[in-house]
Amino acid sequence: MSQEYRAQLERGIAQLELALNDEQIERLLAYHAMLVKWNKAYNLTSVRDPAQMIARHLIDSLSIVPFIKSTNLLDVGTGPGLPGMIIALINPALPVYMLDSNGKKTRFLNQVKMELKVDNAEVIHHRLESWQPGQDFNQITSRAFATLSDMVGFSRHLLSSDGRFIAMKGQYPEDEIAQLPEDIDVLAVSPIKVPGNEGERHMVELGIR
Repeated sequence: MSQEYRAQLERGIAQLELALNDEQIERLLAYHAMLVKWNKAYNLTSVRDPAQMIARHLIDSLSIVPFIKSTNLLDVGTGPGLPGMIIALINPALPVYMLDSNGKKTRFLNQVKMELKVDNAEVIHHRLESWQPGQDFNQITSRAFATLSDMVGFSRHLLSSDGRFIAMKGQYPEDEIAQLPEDIDVLAVSPIKVPGNEGERHMVELGIR
């Protein structure tokens, strides 16, 4: 089955027009194997089928890569590392911080970090709104966070003055955008096509005025 997963992942990478080498692909597949194994005991994701995990988690998370710059990144509500760990695995020079309040998920991420030697990743088990790390971030990402307003409200104290929020959304989030605070600028809303995933996908980029 591992060859089928590799083929599925490589097709998705090609359709996203990403240039990943064999080492990067091997690291993603090693993460996938750990996610499948841990999910049986710890219920890290509701997706049970390993092939669906490739499409709905790995390839979907890879769709954010063209929007990421080479500055530090915080992934809030990262869950089992989506998209944070995916980004960290293929960008070993990029400092990636992954925050979640769920202890099972952060334990899994620490195990991934150790086993796959993801030295550029930091795992934080904390509630977002009360986390005070003593630094700010140029990029704050989220994939499964609640609303844009919640993302901004809970994490704006962590964004640098010229930083961006990058939120992965399904349908165009018209209502969520309308509810944003007045000092939040919508920098871009980009429709994206995610191979193997039906339905709309949008990348929403926000800044603080």
